[in-house]
Amino acid sequence: MTTATAFTQHEVAIIYLARMVEENKSYWTPGAGRPGFAVSLAQKLHAPNVMRMTEEGCISGKPYFPVEPFMYMGASRSSYRGIMWTSMNQVCYYNALGLVDYTILMVLEIDPYGNFNSSMIGGDYYHPQRRFGGAGGANEMASLAWRTILVTDQDKRKFPEKCNFITSPGYLDGSPSAREKMGMPAGTGPYRVVTSEAVFGYDEKSHYMKLLAVSAWTTAEEVLLKMDFEPLLSEKVETLKPPTEKELAVLRTEMDPEGRVIGAGEWIFLD
Repeated sequence: MTTATAFTQHEVAIIYLARMVEENKSYWTPGAGRPGFAVSLAQKLHAPNVMRMTEEGCISGKPYFPVEPFMYMGASRSSYRGIMWTSMNQVCYYNALGLVDYTILMVLEIDPYGNFNSSMIGGDYYHPQRRFGGAGGANEMASLAWRTILVTDQDKRKFPEKCNFITSPGYLDGSPSAREKMGMPAGTGPYRVVTSEAVFGYDEKSHYMKLLAVSAWTTAEEVLLKMDFEPLLSEKVETLKPPTEKELAVLRTEMDPEGRVIGAGEWIFLD
């Protein structure tokens, strides 16, 4: 397939996420944004039988694209052909039963052990510089889903040594069985962190973040400069393949021709 030469940061992140989506697995995502777009893109390209749950309670919907102004949580277009439309509580119950293989979540900040903030920045919780949407079910998903994939921008303030506030748990302090001691199921926790410039995983023993791969237009050294802490490095840091023209064509013509989701962020150009 032909490699594309120009794309936005959000397009890259969506495509990296979509490539991770596995056929015949269940995914929980927010009702809108990059995580949901990634699952839908994967359904169109290589994983038609993925089952997606959304935070407002739609199960196995097939969003009716292209995106329109009100195609977000609770909208009929985003829940098109769903097999069930229940509640946030109900999909959280399904997660507690072990029925969610992956959750994909957006974050404001993430620390070395995968604890993340989606609530506020600056000041303190009661007097923040800016308050955001908060958990919206993310705490239940990060606590109970078998694997958690997180997406954010590659920026120093997004990767602090310590988050302003912890909305949802990762590996807590990284100590052995820390999650289990707090009542979370064994074998769950952060799996990947995706940005437009890199993909991170976690060391099996220390649970510390590890750089696995970088984009073709950057280097490991440049990625590390955009973090407030230094992650571990994989023995071989891989190079991620750039988006293809086919992937972008589906995003730009079938899913979001007006760029309401994919158009945000800086443009990236390959020589």
